Amino acid sequence: MSISVDWSELQPELIESIAKKLKVHKDYVRFRAVCSNWRKSTSKTPKHLPCQLPWLMLPQTNNQNRQSHLRAFFSLSDNKTYRLSLPEASNIRRRCGSSHGWLVILEETPAVFLINPLTRVKHHLPPLSSFPNVTKFNFYDIGREYTLKTSEGDAYTCSLKEMRDSFIKKVVFSSSPSDSHSDYFALAILNQTGDLAYCKKGDSFWKFIDNAQSYCEDAVYHKGCFYAVSKYGTIAVCDVSQSLPNVSFIQTPLQVGGDMQYLVSLDDELLLVTRYLELGFDVDQHQLDIFYKTTEFRVYKLVLNGPKWESLSKLDEWALFVGENSSMAFRASDFQGCKGNQIYFTDDYSEWNYDGANGDHDLGVYDLEDGCVVGLPCYPRKFYNGRRWPPPIWVTPSLH
Repeated sequence: MSISVDWSELQPELIESIAKKLKVHKDYVRFRAVCSNWRKSTSKTPKHLPCQLPWLMLPQTNNQNRQSHLRAFFSLSDNKTYRLSLPEASNIRRRCGSSHGWLVILEETPAVFLINPLTRVKHHLPPLSSFPNVTKFNFYDIGREYTLKTSEGDAYTCSLKEMRDSFIKKVVFSSSPSDSHSDYFALAILNQTGDLAYCKKGDSFWKFIDNAQSYCEDAVYHKGCFYAVSKYGTIAVCDVSQSLPNVSFIQTPLQVGGDMQYLVSLDDELLLVTRYLELGFDVDQHQLDIFYKTTEFRVYKLVLNGPKWESLSKLDEWALFVGENSSMAFRASDFQGCKGNQIYFTDDYSEWNYDGANGDHDLGVYDLEDGCVVGLPCYPRKFYNGRRWPPPIWVTPSLH
């Protein structure tokens, strides 16, 4: 004799317990969609979910309206492209990094804000006019709205557009800004001066980290501190938890010949990833295209008793994601769509990312074992018929 069970009538505690076993966003969304009882018994913002495999935010194509509010995101796990309404990320604005599922957005005003592409929740960081080297802001001084000072004390001016496009290289967070009950720090890497500036949740202005200038290649929050790396691979450890930041340094194997440096937190370990580029030329339809292409990555792991650095020839089941995003590591066996021992990279050397240039963006997948670079399924050659601004960026989808 079969027994009929009405699954919609499960006890709320049991439904919640089952939901917390789920690890993938789309599974959780489908679970809540089963019926009204399951939806009422589970949280709309599942904070138990681990960091999800990144989506690739794609640039707008040539045939899209420049003011279009829709932006395309490619999911490696699904091998699908999703279109989200995101007018805040239109091409009249500029994003400068993604971290913990949030995009940092600049526009032609002093405002700096961050947005979660899935939930559309917005927060503000201190404005551009509050950086220590900005001495004056006058909205009516057309073309010279900002007055800044150099480290030598000289003054110069910048327009609204110049500050939007070139002042900040990247912003990374210590933790997700979504938790209203927890503090977080934001670290901004400045493009031209190489300074590091930080703020705490609720601050109204940015502060410089003294003694850490030129550590401006990349930064990551690791074991309670920001770690920032220089062009040559040396690392500054910045503890910003006190009123005055404490800075110490870690020596690394000198990365002579490396073009870009990234820092990746992998569980309790810290990785230094060096990227090598090659200059190329292409003549297509009587037009000369000068471009850079990634040829190699080298990876080092910090061994704490020393400290010393160990060269890694393989990452085993781990996959790394680097670019304009806050660099990340994922265990490939936890997610569909990615493979271990590979580095997924995007194009983040800004001087070659101007709109309308010929050639393709430099993005793809590097296999650490055989040294091969392959393209991403969503980005076949000549798909976009030229580089589009801004270039693609990895964004971790987050429901909170």
